[in-house]
Amino acid sequence: MSEQVVDKRRRLFLTAAATAVTGVGAAYVAVPFIASMNPSDRAKAAGAPVEADISKLEPGQLIRVEWRGKPVWVLKRTKETLVQLEEMTDMLRDAGSDESEQPESCKNVTRSIKPEVFLAVGICTHLGCSPTFRPEVAPEDLGADWKGGFFCPCHGSLFDLSGRVYAGVPAPLNLVVPPHKYVTDTRILIGSEGGQA
Repeated sequence: MSEQVVDKRRRLFLTAAATAVTGVGAAYVAVPFIASMNPSDRAKAAGAPVEADISKLEPGQLIRVEWRGKPVWVLKRTKETLVQLEEMTDMLRDAGSDESEQPESCKNVTRSIKPEVFLAVGICTHLGCSPTFRPEVAPEDLGADWKGGFFCPCHGSLFDLSGRVYAGVPAPLNLVVPPHKYVTDTRILIGSEGGQA
């Protein structure tokens, strides 16, 4: 009888030990498998905020910054441009930016936190082409009413210098204003909201 008791104890011990070893082995296999589901460092970097230095940006100048694989334009507008933006509302499809994508801090005529600095994703809201920056006033190919802005050569959509779409063109919405905030007066963090620092 004592041999049967010893066998049962031995069997229970071996079963418990085998279960524990199997559990540890499963954990060693599961950890790398679960870790492989996390985004890669490259993917994290692609979605990470990027910083733009605007300390050398002159009035009327536009720079391009890449964020999430998309071009983001940073434009320093002139005082004359800011006055013209107020006068253009009759020519625009969504002058108040009610249907467009922008941070709440940018839902205004200038579509910006600071009126003189404008940011937009440089992709047309029609079919994804990249509009060209056309700052000149009344060029022959765009007409006498053109006060400067962005022209999409793919299908002829027009946007003013606040990225607001003209009425009667293929693009349905204003250009997207990405989330951003000012880290300092001359540094903007694109991809992170917060308004003025």
